[in-house]
Amino acid sequence: VQLQASGGGAVQAGGSLRLSCAASGRTFSRYAVGWFRQAPGKEREFVAAISDNGRSTSYADSVKGRFTISRDNAKNTVFLQMTSLKPEDTAVYYCAADGSDAFGWLLPILKYDYWGQGTQVTVSS
Repeated sequence: VQLQASGGGAVQAGGSLRLSCAASGRTFSRYAVGWFRQAPGKEREFVAAISDNGRSTSYADSVKGRFTISRDNAKNTVFLQMTSLKPEDTAVYYCAADGSDAFGWLLPILKYDYWGQGTQVTVSS
């Protein structure tokens, strides 16, 4: 599966953005999808993930209540709605896919074999 992330941009603190991860392939519905981010000088970190059927999600504590992950398997797309953005959310955001039917606590620790290119999110104070 090939992934393409989009939707990044520059916003002020408190603003919102919606990231999209478009996938190729007819079996997208068999993949769990995660969002990760990497800020300058920092390691990549988990942000959110959604199971293959969309019924299970997982979030990093730092984004709970502010970010929402969802998917539309008919359109081969996963979304990350980001609200109440903070300067510390500034990073390059990546989407990734794993051919697993895992759910819940397993989602953040999947192998994620497939990665898209990143999209830059910049939040100014």
